[in-house]
Amino acid sequence: MQSLVLGPQRIVCLTEETTEWLYLLGQEQRIVGISGYTVRPRRAREEKPKVSAFLSAKIDKILALQPDCVFGFSDLQADIASLLIKAGVQVTVFNQRSVDEIFSMLYQVAAMVGQAEQGLERLQAMRAELQAIQHKAAGFKRRPKVFFEEWDEPHISGIRWVSELLGMAGGDDMFPELAVQSLGKDRIIADPQTIIDRAPDIIIGSWCGKKFRPEKVAARPGWQHVPAVRNGQLFEIKSADILQPGPAALTDGVAQMHRIISQWVDQYA
Repeated sequence: MQSLVLGPQRIVCLTEETTEWLYLLGQEQRIVGISGYTVRPRRAREEKPKVSAFLSAKIDKILALQPDCVFGFSDLQADIASLLIKAGVQVTVFNQRSVDEIFSMLYQVAAMVGQAEQGLERLQAMRAELQAIQHKAAGFKRRPKVFFEEWDEPHISGIRWVSELLGMAGGDDMFPELAVQSLGKDRIIADPQTIIDRAPDIIIGSWCGKKFRPEKVAARPGWQHVPAVRNGQLFEIKSADILQPGPAALTDGVAQMHRIISQWVDQYA
């Protein structure tokens, strides 16, 4: 009797996190197209056709790949999803914004490709590592105030999962009231004086794929008195490591934040 093969066999991933996760699950053979922004794992760029940016996609190229499922992310890809649905393609669009929602999305993807058990084991290991980081951070004598800058012109503060991971890593997000806003335009800090007044101890930049320039931050008018600038506490975490709501943020991203904060605690707390 022929074995029953369940779940999508020809998947297009419009964002990076589902690609990385499918590779981690050993299911990369199911992927037939990826985002042009994909960098994790590096070999995906060499092995898979690049069919989309973030806000745009090559619909004809996607259809030519004959996908039986397309994975997308958020309302920002609604127009792409609509065109594909009208062409008869199954589209699953996730909208994870918090750490718990990231875990939920990853489990759903694992289940869809018949890897629920393996997925659960990997997610439990990630959760355990997060708890270990939180346990270490609980022993800090003082928690630094952290400004996470997602974009520089205008200033945009970190999204919810970044804010939550900062807290787990041992720091306090300086703009928690903005973190709950899912759209970047709603996290704009119009008056830079607000940032100066809140006096961050650490500034972490992740400028959505553009290289972070600490010297530009230090040269901003009035910022010379900000503790983070005065003490040289300006750091970059690559957007691929923290701004994609998937495995990268839960592992490498939070680990980098914890190292930065731990070093600050050792020096200034």
